[in-house]
Amino acid sequence: MPSSHPEPSQPVRLAKGSSLTVSGGQTEGMQRANAIAGVCDGICASRMVAAPHTASAVHHHGAQDTVVFCAAGSGGAIVSEGGRRRAGLEPGDFCLIPAYMEHQEVNDGDDELVLCVVRSGRSPCVVNLDGWDGDVVE
Repeated sequence: MPSSHPEPSQPVRLAKGSSLTVSGGQTEGMQRANAIAGVCDGICASRMVAAPHTASAVHHHGAQDTVVFCAAGSGGAIVSEGGRRRAGLEPGDFCLIPAYMEHQEVNDGDDELVLCVVRSGRSPCVVNLDGWDGDVVE
């Protein structure tokens, strides 16, 4: 009997959390590690771990929409709109960051904040800025 759908483009991939290594644009106190990147069109995933009492640089993700899932930690937030809006994160929460939205991840808590980050692009794009509405940091 013929298949009712196209063949998969590649096999199932597993990225073990214990095998992830630091990658991409970094900010002191924040560790970004690609989990699934450069393997399929239209989506990539990474893990971000924020040390206690840290904040990322103000940045955006270019044309990529981003979904953040808070896996662990308390005191985390996504700050946006020139620093005026704060979306608090608790374990189990999801947050959508639209393409080109300037924001920063903040961990005001006493424990590490662990975020699962999924973006609408083949590989993560991080554009660090020198502040709200600032110039791109090269």
